[in-house]
Amino acid sequence: MTPSGLSSASSTSTSAPASALLPHSPLPLPRDFYDRDTLQVARDLLGCQLVRLHQGKLMIAQIVETEAYRGSEDSACHAHRRKTPRTEAMFGPPGHAYVYLVYGMHWLLNVVTQPEGNPCAVLIRAVEPVEGEDAMRALRNAKGRQLCNGPGKLTRALRVDKALYGHDMTRSEQLWITQAAAPAVIASGPRVGIDYAQPADRDAPWRLWHEGNPWVSRAR
Repeated sequence: MTPSGLSSASSTSTSAPASALLPHSPLPLPRDFYDRDTLQVARDLLGCQLVRLHQGKLMIAQIVETEAYRGSEDSACHAHRRKTPRTEAMFGPPGHAYVYLVYGMHWLLNVVTQPEGNPCAVLIRAVEPVEGEDAMRALRNAKGRQLCNGPGKLTRALRVDKALYGHDMTRSEQLWITQAAAPAVIASGPRVGIDYAQPADRDAPWRLWHEGNPWVSRAR
């Protein structure tokens, strides 16, 4: 399995990886792309394109920052201890959206990973506009990179909210992710806003970003 979730042919002198042959595919990433180790999915999502179809308008943004949340072994994960109505989607099939509200005002977008019943997910932390930027700015009135250089910002710019909770992102309907070129350099560090977690989990380098990309959030 290649990082794009596409099977590749046996290696020959003329063969190329699927990501090289298909620098951008309009098709959604398949379910088996997400049915893997969460940290690997978080890494492989960098460079992919988040596609939103809203009221007839197409908006596309490149994923430049992610965070991995690794289920029962991760005290920073919402589903660390038990299943709740809020976290039900995390226990479902991989490739579905887990959308939740923080501070009573910001919706955050995650995509579920690993086999059903293992509550893991990847948070989409920041994106860079590729297509439909005017439509994004009509939904979120912000200057420059403030448009979508953070998890709560990007959901406003793409109009992602509770209506998309549990949405199947392996189908090209409303919201999905497509394969695109991976970044040249990927950096990692501790995740943001998880002071409640155990020290080892707070320090784990499970936040990943496209090094040098100006749309990456300013981690606090």
